[in-house]
Amino acid sequence: MAQVNGRVWRSGQPAEDFSFSAISDYLADDDTLVWADIYDPDHQTLLDLAAELGLNTWAVEDAVAPKERTKASVYKTHTFFTVYAIDILTSGGGTGSLLVKHRISAFVLPHGLITVRLPGLDGAAHEFDIHEVSRRFDDLGGQRYGVGSLVHGLLDVVVDGHFEAVEALDDAIEGLEDELFDDRGPNRGLQRRTFRLRKDLVELRRVVLPTREVVSTIQHRRLDSRTSPELDPLYADLYDHVLRASEWTESLRDMVTTVFETHLSLQDARLNTVMKKLTGWAAIIAVPTAITGFYGQNVTYPGVDTVAGFVTSSALIAVLVGLLYVMFKRRDWL
Repeated sequence: MAQVNGRVWRSGQPAEDFSFSAISDYLADDDTLVWADIYDPDHQTLLDLAAELGLNTWAVEDAVAPKERTKASVYKTHTFFTVYAIDILTSGGGTGSLLVKHRISAFVLPHGLITVRLPGLDGAAHEFDIHEVSRRFDDLGGQRYGVGSLVHGLLDVVVDGHFEAVEALDDAIEGLEDELFDDRGPNRGLQRRTFRLRKDLVELRRVVLPTREVVSTIQHRRLDSRTSPELDPLYADLYDHVLRASEWTESLRDMVTTVFETHLSLQDARLNTVMKKLTGWAAIIAVPTAITGFYGQNVTYPGVDTVAGFVTSSALIAVLVGLLYVMFKRRDWL
């Protein structure tokens, strides 16, 4: 069942009479600004709304289609875009994903913003905090600047979530780096956790990089004649944040690749160390084995069945074993 929430502003001041059925009336009033948020919409409801407001049919299909990519499309009467918000899981840990994606589609009209949200992806138990977007509208105090302020508030929350996700992945990768060079060695499952972080980073990169084009498209298109020039520096700052998040994801991709390769190199180095130790001890053990094997021959030889033969064999074992031990120790084989 679709859930609808919304707000109305008249002359830059909030009003309390929002009604979903009156959206077209709000949009017809040049002095009114409206925001409607539709969660888990019924397809037919969206089609009826599109017919009433003149929304592009293909854009409506994209708003409810599964796994739609991040994009922005400009039509004659409105702009449509799809972005993904990111939440960070603070519990669960292990080898599970740290990220939860929430898809948000929006129709930007001259005097209104209609957002369409679908239930959390991948069976997410929690949903995107749309109330934070509403609070951001109030903090900006930009209702008097037109629909551009609403779009900026929405994108600002989304981009902030991208930054938090990148920061969380950065911290996780640094934790792996510290674990790699721990004196006790890495914990079990490090390679699997590294692979999980790589998958998270790929997913995040697919979300963050296209967001640049969405912000750029909206930034360079005047959303309506009332859009205030005061919003230009805000959109410029937002675009700068998107670029920084994109560059950060690129650097993290190099970092996680380095961690993966370093882990393999350290495993090879540890294997070589183990092989050196085993080889050294095998050479030391071979000395008494060879000498006792010689003296154990069932033939007559000097010193057989005498104390002198026992002393000689024991002395040879002690001297050669001690000599090999010292040599290997100096070469760091033991």
